[in-house]
Amino acid sequence: MGIAELHDHLATGLTTVSRCWGVTRTDGLRLGFTDHDRDLSFDGLVFRADTGLSAKALQQATGLAVDNTEAMGALRDDALSDADIEAGRFDGAEVVSWLVNWQEVSQRKMLFRGTIGQIRRAGGAFHAELRGLTEMLNRPIGRAYQRPCSAVLGDAMCRADLTEPGYFHEGAVLSASENRSFGFGPLVGFEEGWFQRGRLVVVSGAAAGLTGHIKRDRLWNGERLIELWEPLGAAVVPGDVLRIQAGCDKRFETCRLKFNNALNFQGFPDIPEEDWMIVHPTAAKKTSGGSRRNG
Repeated sequence: MGIAELHDHLATGLTTVSRCWGVTRTDGLRLGFTDHDRDLSFDGLVFRADTGLSAKALQQATGLAVDNTEAMGALRDDALSDADIEAGRFDGAEVVSWLVNWQEVSQRKMLFRGTIGQIRRAGGAFHAELRGLTEMLNRPIGRAYQRPCSAVLGDAMCRADLTEPGYFHEGAVLSASENRSFGFGPLVGFEEGWFQRGRLVVVSGAAAGLTGHIKRDRLWNGERLIELWEPLGAAVVPGDVLRIQAGCDKRFETCRLKFNNALNFQGFPDIPEEDWMIVHPTAAKKTSGGSRRNG
């Protein structure tokens, strides 16, 4: 990019610059916006001028303080729709902001890179909080020494293959209630509770691409009901295809018997419980180092 040329242009005192924002959602969709009065194109993306997008001043600091700013614009069905925001499709989306010479778009400089935080909507417009990359440093990182497994089912540490037959079901939903409870029929071959603590992915329909965590998996009047912890942000109707994946309660026995994955268990099943930290001294006369249970 022509950063040096952009600096030379800014030094002239008579500038033709605008701001551009590139948004990449977690589902891979890329969108471009600009506060210029016509569309601009670079980096394989068209930055649209018809959204009325503008931004507050960027607050930056040295050290580990989080850079932050806010973007504002109009809600449009073909760009940033109220339905997509309500469904959570922009939650955690990556945002890159540039200062661009609109007469020569190769002269540009990246001003901000981060993610979308809280989004507010009112009066046909949106206000999106933008958080810098240092926001990621606020997450706790490190190994936790605990009895349950600390891995996420199917991730690089767990390595359980949830695409194998028996660990998922994909099919049309027969009933849906409040975008939270879904009926699948009997689901022959999967015992009751098999999908509890698992994951649900919407494959088709208005909510396609959305996911949820399964709270309960039970039989009710011959129908298998899957209930989520929180309702999905878009409507699911009978006939939509859903994919449900087996769940894990993080116990060593479950890892060994249900997933045959004991080698990759990331917990410490034999670690002493908290009661042993405050156990009272033994009153037994024999203190040879044997079990307290036999004292």
